[in-house]
Amino acid sequence: MKKLLSVMLAAALALSVTACGATGSSEPAAASDAAGSSSSEAAEEPAAEEDATAEDAGEAAALTTVEAGKLIMSTNAAFPPYEMTTDDGSFEGIDVEIAGAIAEKLGLELQIEDMDFDAALLAAQNGKSDMVMAGVTVTEDRLVVMDFTESYATGLQVVIVPEDSDITSIDDLNGKMIGVQRGTTGDQYCSAAPEDGGYGEDNVTKYDDGLTAVRALNNGQVDCVVIDNAPAQEFVEANPGLKILETEFANEDYAIGVAKGNTQLLDALNGAIAELQADGTIQSILDKYISAE
Repeated sequence: MKKLLSVMLAAALALSVTACGATGSSEPAAASDAAGSSSSEAAEEPAAEEDATAEDAGEAAALTTVEAGKLIMSTNAAFPPYEMTTDDGSFEGIDVEIAGAIAEKLGLELQIEDMDFDAALLAAQNGKSDMVMAGVTVTEDRLVVMDFTESYATGLQVVIVPEDSDITSIDDLNGKMIGVQRGTTGDQYCSAAPEDGGYGEDNVTKYDDGLTAVRALNNGQVDCVVIDNAPAQEFVEANPGLKILETEFANEDYAIGVAKGNTQLLDALNGAIAELQADGTIQSILDKYISAE
């Protein structure tokens, strides 16, 4: 009897287990699985965003700069509209705004240090600043001692003369006294020996900034000034009696200079520039300061 009862209890237990298994595979359970899957996918989206944010933060933290958390830019803030000082002593201009956008992309605080153009180049070259932005053109000589990003803007060298000048084209510059900003490509082009396409050191007077060169032109100390077109436009507008020759002196590309071999910073800057070009930020800054005409 006990044996028969045990068999009956075992059979009942087996039926009960089978019934539970059938219920586990029913539609409500399937719906529950689907809901669990959806919840999991939904949870993955913010998690992915957090991972991306953490990755960006990690890259910024890993970027080595002269001063932790800062991006130090050396410049010569007498080169409108690329960099200039305001009445309150702060800085503004194309390079200033682009540098600010780059710093934001990299999660760094922009710090601007104003100095002579030559000194600005040397500061970046020697690692005293993280980068130099001052309407800097990439040249073979500069590539020997510095590395440069991809170009973010184009420049044009022009000639400023008095309205009554007998200089009507760049062909008339031979034998004239030419004013330039020290260390710029205008200085390099004009100071080169005649056999190298220049006019010779004896025919060039070098000034610390473009404004001083233009003042010298107004005072009759030089016959003309060779300088980038954008600041030339500003100087001529502010100085009645001067004009810009229609003949272009040279076309150039502007880039950011960093210490030779600093590939980590160079790659980070190039990445930021590419993003700012793609989303139209750089073009909007250029349009803000330079007329389409």
